[in-house]
Amino acid sequence: MVNETIENLERIQCEHDRMREEANQKLIQESHEHEEASQRLIQELRDQVENSQRERWELHEYEEANQRVIQSLAGTSCFSTMKHRAHMDGDVMIAGFFPLYALGIDRSNSDSSRQEDHTPFVFKNYQFVLALAFAIEEINKDPHILHNLTLGFDVYDVQFGAWRVFKNPFICLFGKHKIPNYSCMRDSRSTAVLTGPLGVTSAHIGTLLQLYRFPQFTFGPFDPALCDHHKFPSLYQMAPKDTSIATAMVSLLLHFSWNWVGILTSQDQDDLWILPELKEEMTKNRVCVAYELLISSNGMLHIIKIMAVYNKINKSSANVLIIYGDNESLLDLMMFIEQLLIKGKVWIMNSQWDLKTRRYFMLGSFHVPLIFSHHHADVSGFTDFVKAVHPSKYPEDFFLAKLWFLSFNCSDADPDCIVWDSCSHDASLDWLPRHIFDITMSGDSYNIYNTVYAVAQVLHEMLLHQTEVQTIGNRKWAVPSPAQLHPFLKNIQFYNPAGDQVILDEKRKLEPEYDILNIWNFPEGLQLEVKVGKFSPYALHGNQLSLSEDMVEWAIGTTETPRSLCSESCGPGFRKSPQEGTAACCFDCNPCQQNEIANGTDMEQCVKCADHQYANTHRNRCLLRDATFLALEDPLGMALACMALCFSLLTAAVLGIFVKHQDTAIVKANNQTLSYILLISLIFCFLCSLLFVGRPNTVTCILQQITFGVVFTVAVSAVLAKTVTVVLAFTAISPGRRMRWLLISGAPNFIIPICTLIQVTLCGLWLGTSPPFVDTDAHSEHGHIIILCNKGSLTAFYCVLGYLGSLAMASFTLAFLARNLPDTFNEAKFLTFSMLVFCSVWLTFLPVYHSAKGKVMVAVEVFSILASGAGLLGCIFAPKCYNILLMSNKNYLHGFRDKRLSRRNKHS
Repeated sequence: MVNETIENLERIQCEHDRMREEANQKLIQESHEHEEASQRLIQELRDQVENSQRERWELHEYEEANQRVIQSLAGTSCFSTMKHRAHMDGDVMIAGFFPLYALGIDRSNSDSSRQEDHTPFVFKNYQFVLALAFAIEEINKDPHILHNLTLGFDVYDVQFGAWRVFKNPFICLFGKHKIPNYSCMRDSRSTAVLTGPLGVTSAHIGTLLQLYRFPQFTFGPFDPALCDHHKFPSLYQMAPKDTSIATAMVSLLLHFSWNWVGILTSQDQDDLWILPELKEEMTKNRVCVAYELLISSNGMLHIIKIMAVYNKINKSSANVLIIYGDNESLLDLMMFIEQLLIKGKVWIMNSQWDLKTRRYFMLGSFHVPLIFSHHHADVSGFTDFVKAVHPSKYPEDFFLAKLWFLSFNCSDADPDCIVWDSCSHDASLDWLPRHIFDITMSGDSYNIYNTVYAVAQVLHEMLLHQTEVQTIGNRKWAVPSPAQLHPFLKNIQFYNPAGDQVILDEKRKLEPEYDILNIWNFPEGLQLEVKVGKFSPYALHGNQLSLSEDMVEWAIGTTETPRSLCSESCGPGFRKSPQEGTAACCFDCNPCQQNEIANGTDMEQCVKCADHQYANTHRNRCLLRDATFLALEDPLGMALACMALCFSLLTAAVLGIFVKHQDTAIVKANNQTLSYILLISLIFCFLCSLLFVGRPNTVTCILQQITFGVVFTVAVSAVLAKTVTVVLAFTAISPGRRMRWLLISGAPNFIIPICTLIQVTLCGLWLGTSPPFVDTDAHSEHGHIIILCNKGSLTAFYCVLGYLGSLAMASFTLAFLARNLPDTFNEAKFLTFSMLVFCSVWLTFLPVYHSAKGKVMVAVEVFSILASGAGLLGCIFAPKCYNILLMSNKNYLHGFRDKRLSRRNKHS
C-alpha cells in the first residue's frame, strides 16, 4: 500500500543509502595512504550494505505478512465490534494514554482506525496496561483502602502528530473528539490521567488537561520542561530527577579507570542541563572530554551529520561514549548509528533505546551498552499476574486480544468471537521472548504502579475526610471532581506495598538509586537485560558503586576490559609531565630524579626521600640507608690504623735508640732534650690518627681536631727550636757575643711552650664558639649514610692549620739559611728537608680534602697526618739512626778529632 507513511520511510531510506554510498567513496579516496587497511574496511562496509539490504527485504516481507494477518484480524466479527481501548469498570476511573503502536508514524490519513490496524504493535509497551490493571486489582482486593469503592481504567493508544495526539483524550474525556468543550458523557468518572513515557506527548496532552484541572501523571523519565507549574499546574512527574546521574556515570568511569571519553547529547534544552554537571564532576575526578557532540532533534539534520558523527566517534582514541537523552530526541540518530560498524566502543546511557530496528542489532557495533536505570523494589505478585493474564478475563481489552492473536496462532473462523480456544493450548505471555515482551516490571511500569496507589491514597483520605459530613447529612459519597484532588496530591507521602517511599512534591523527592544494566546479545537477537551493578548516593563515599565485572558482556572477541586513556598511566618511578596545548589527561611520563620516588601511578610530583633514606633503582621506594663510617673493619680503616701503629712503634724504637746512646756526640748534638720532645710528640701524632677510625661521637670529634692541632704544634715547634739552636750555635762562636748568651741560657727551650700556648688558645676559642660535632653525609655514597665529624667552624680549623703552616715555614726558612754551616753534626739540611716534606703534604691536603667526600675525606686527613709525621721522622732521625747503628766510629767526638789529626800529620 502506497501512502504518505511509506513515502516518508522510502525517502529516509534513500537518504540513508546515499549517505552510506558517500562514506564508501570517501573511504576509497583515503585508500591511497592506507591501502591494505582501507580495502578491508571497504569490504566490511560492502558486506554490511548487502546484509542491511537483505535484512530490509526480510523486514518488508515480515511487515507485509503482519499486515495481512492484521487485515484478516480486523475482518472478523470479534474485533470489528471491539472498541480500540482497554477498559475495566469501576466507581472511579483512571485514564491512560500509552504509545502502544510503533513510534514515529504519522497517522495523517483520515481513516485512523484503518491506519491503526496496519501499524506494528509494540509488545513491550503493553506492560504499561498490565501494570495499571495489576495495581487497580490489588487495591480493589485490599479491604483497608477505599472500602466499598472500586477503581477502574480506560487505556487508549496515543497517536503522534500535532493534532492527532488530542484525538483519544477527547474521546475518553468528552465522548467526541470533533466538538471540544462539550461532553457527550453524562457521568464522567475519570479523576486522573496517566501519560508517557515521552515528554513531548505528555506536554501536548497536558495543555488540554490543565484547562479542566485534570490531575496528570507522567510515568516516563523526568523532564525539566514539564516542571513549569505555570504552564502545567496540574501535572505530576512520578519519576525522580536525575540529580546524581553525573556522579553515577563518573563513578563507573573511575571504576574502570576510563579518563578519556566522548559525550553525545541532544541540543534540546531539556537535555543540556546534564552537560555542566557532568563536566564539573569529570573535572573534579580528572576525567577529560575527548569530544562533545550536540545533535539537533531535527531528523533530517541527523541524516546530514550522520557520517560526521560516525567519523568523530570511530576515529577518536576514546573508547567510551556517554549518551544522555531520551528516545524522542535521539531516536533517528540511534537508528542510524546502530547500523554503522563502530568496533570496540563502550556506550554509557541514561535510558534504554527501544528501537524498531532492534531485530537487526549488529554484533560488534552497538555492542557494549551500560545503561543507568532507576532502581525500584520488586513488586510481589506482578510476574504471576502477567503469566495468568488471558483475553477471556479481560474481554474489553482490545490490545490484549490483538497481542494474543498475533503471538499464539489464533483462528479467526468463529463468528461468535469465542476464538481463544483455537489458540495455542495453555498460552501465556511468559512464552514470549524477553526482548519481545518482558514479564519483569520495568521502571516506567513501576511509576504507573505508584501513580495508582497515589490516586488511591488521595481518594482514601478524601473519603475519610468527608465521612462525618456524609453521616450527618445522610448523603451518599459522591465521586470527587478532578480539581479536588490537587490539594491532597501536593502533600501526599506514603509507602507503597513494595516498601518504597512515594512523594509527589519535586522538592521533597529522594535522590534515585540506579541499576546498571548490560544488554546480552549473544546469541544474536537475545537482547537480554542483565543487572551488573548498582549505584546508591546514600552509601559511604567510595562504596556508592557496586559492580560485577565478570557479568559484563564486552565486545565480541574481547576478553579484557576495554581501555579508554589519552595517555597510558605513569607507573611507579615516573611522574606526569603535561603536554602543552592538550587536555590534562594527555601527558608524558618522565623518570624521577636522583633520590626521588613515585610509589603510585600518575603522580604529578616525585617525593624526595628523607636524609636517612635513599631511592631504590626503580625509584618507587625509599630504603633505609646503612650507617657507615671509617671503621676499623674496613680495609681502608684497617690499613690506616696499621700504618699509625707501625709508625708509632717505629718512633718509639728511635726514641729507645736515642736513650740507649744518649752519651754519644751525635745524640747530644743539637739539644738532646728537643730530640726527645720531638720523638714523643711524633708518637702522639701517629696515635691521634686512630681517633679518626671508628664510629664518631662528640668526644672523639672534639679530640680529633684538638689533639691533632696541639701535638703537631709541639712537634713543629720542636723542629723550630732545633733550627734556632743550630743557628745560635754557629753564630755564637765568637766570645762575648749576645747570641752565645742566648744559647747558654737555653732560650730555644721556651719556643715550644710559647708556640703551644698560642695553639691551645686558638683551640679554646674554637671550642667556645663552634666546636666540632657528629654529622651525617647522605649524598656521598648511594644507599649509605656516612657518620662523620663536622669541623663546626671551618674558619677555626683553617686558623689552626694556618698557624701550623706558619711555624713550619719559619722552621724551613731558618733551616734553609743554615744548611751550609760547617760542622760534622749540623742537621740543618735534614730539618730543611723535613719541613719541605711537611709543607708539601699539607699544601697538597687542602685541594684533595675539598674534593673528597665521605669516608675518603676522613682518610685524606688521616693520611696527611701520617705522611707529615713520617716525613719528620724520616728526614730528621733516619740519618742519625744510620750513623748510630752502622757508623759507630762517628758517634764520638774523639774519633773525629783523632781522624782529623792523623790527616794533618800525613799531609805534613
